[in-house]
Formats: sequence, structure tokens, C-alpha cells
Amino acid sequence: MAEKKRFLLRIDQQIYDALEKWADDELRSVNAQIEIIIKKGLKDSGRLKNSSRKNEK
Repeated sequence: MAEKKRFLLRIDQQIYDALEKWADDELRSVNAQIEIIIKKGLKDSGRLKNSSRKNEK
């Protein structure tokens, strides 16, 4: 598994609360939900090659 980079993210409380609810609805942590949103955005914009799951194994 590839090592994950850590970084600090500062966001508005209202945005965090919405992310937390969304993550809870999908049985994920807020961190995992943010990662999924970012990956989807990168794929949709063509900035991420077909799945990084191959690289994680």
C-alpha cells in the first residue's frame, strides 16, 4: 500500500458539518469522504489516470 501524505486542512465549520453528515450517511470517516471527493474531481477533470487502486496493492 502506498504511503499517504498528511496535511492540515482548514475549512469552514458549516462545510465540515455537511461533510460529516455526508460521510456518516455513507458509513465513512470525514477523511475518507474528502479523499473520495478529491479523487472523483481529479478523475472527472482528466488529471488522474484510470484507477490508483492498482498502485495501492
